[in-house]
Formats: sequence, C-alpha cells, structure tokens
Amino acid sequence: MQLNKINALYNEIFETYPTVEIEEHIKKLIELDYFYPYNSTFYCITNTVHQNFEFVSKNFSACTGLSREKMLEGGMDYFWSLFHPEDIKLWLKSLNSLMTFTMTELDDEQRKRMSYTWNYRIKNAKGEYINIIQNTTPLQFDNAKKPIIGMAHYTVLNGNIAMDICASAKYLNDSNEYETLFYQNVSNSKLLGLISNRERDIIRLIITKNTSEAIAKKLNISIHTVNTHRRNILKKININSTYELISYFKSNPKLL
Repeated sequence: MQLNKINALYNEIFETYPTVEIEEHIKKLIELDYFYPYNSTFYCITNTVHQNFEFVSKNFSACTGLSREKMLEGGMDYFWSLFHPEDIKLWLKSLNSLMTFTMTELDDEQRKRMSYTWNYRIKNAKGEYINIIQNTTPLQFDNAKKPIIGMAHYTVLNGNIAMDICASAKYLNDSNEYETLFYQNVSNSKLLGLISNRERDIIRLIITKNTSEAIAKKLNISIHTVNTHRRNILKKININSTYELISYFKSNPKLL
C-alpha cells in the first residue's frame, strides 16, 4: 500500500483539530530519557495531528539499528515505510476499530484513563523483519476529546515469532488495575470471514462439548452434514483436531 494512501486513511481515522501543545510534564519525560538504561524497548511521543514524533528515545537505534534522527525527520511516513506489507491493512483496521470504540463507547473521563495496544512487523537496519508490540497512553486530547498526543512504548521481539495482529483497549479502574474493555484479533477476523454462519453455529456447539449426533439434532441436519462441516472448519482454520479447535476458540471467545 502506497504511503500517500496510508496517510489518507490515517488522517481519516484521526481527523481532529490542529492545535497541539506539549505539556511541561511531557518535556520532563524527554529529559529523563538520558537516565533510562538500554534494553529491548523504546518509546516515542506521537503526534497524530502532524503525523510526526515529538520525541524518539535513544533505545530506538539500540533496538532496531535504525537512525533516530531519520525517524524524527521522516516522521510517521518514514516509520510506515518500514512496515511489513502484509501487516499494513490489518494495522489500519485495528487503529480504526480502536478509535471507533474510543469515540462511541467511552465517556470523556474514561478516555483519560485508557491504554491501547496493537502489534505489527517492521524492517530493521539488517533488512530483517522484527515484531513490534506498541502500547500507547494518551497524554493530550483535542476539543472533541479525541487523543492527539500519546506516549508510545514499543517492545521488540524476534521476527521469527508468528504473531496474530491484535488490538486491545484497557481501562485503569478505581482500584488502579487495568481491565480490558476491548479486544480484537484482526488477523483471525479476516480468516474467520471464510467461515459460514452455519459453521459458526457448529463451532459454538462443539465448544460446549456437544457430540455430532447432538449437534445434528439441535440444528435439524444430518450427522453426515455435521461431520462434513467439522472437517471443513478444521481445514479452513488450519487446525488438526477438535481438541485444538476447542482450545483455540476458548482462548479467543470474541472471535465468534
């Protein structure tokens, strides 16, 4: 996907008022970077209005081998150019889902206590793709209460680890504990689009430990039809057994 198209879609997701100011406490975070140890994480202060980074921590170069100065100069366009081509559409979909949830399901006070997480792959200085888990906490909002300045922490993992692209939104409750208010496995949402409504019905019944005979009776179809559906489901999801199917959907209940 071309950068200008990514730029347009990103603008649509984060359409907002242009006035942005960095607060004094954000400047203090920048000063503290000097004292942070080198490790497998880095952080940036993101600006969704100007699509740039107000700050990039020193660990960016340590984690990726890439130029911190180039990241600051090129902004989000440069960062997006590093994305794995297969992840761009899913990443944009996850951002759109998170923003829709934020602006339609949360009140103004809740938005101030939210933390958002999603993941994707980028190419490092060696030309190898690495996994990035990004966690962003909003620091400033526009007049419509949409987040525009964020503190983004990036955890770097080996690119050989196969990871579904997921998005989540967590709320810091009155007990100072994060509770998940939104979760979406974007990769498997795409995959599950191949599954018919009838197959979804059968999956739900399999998860609740119904036999093929019981499923056939409840859905008023033959046992042969049920077993055909079961084989097709395993093939579509690339799972080898009913046990794996049950474990998979119990771990990801919102996929159904």
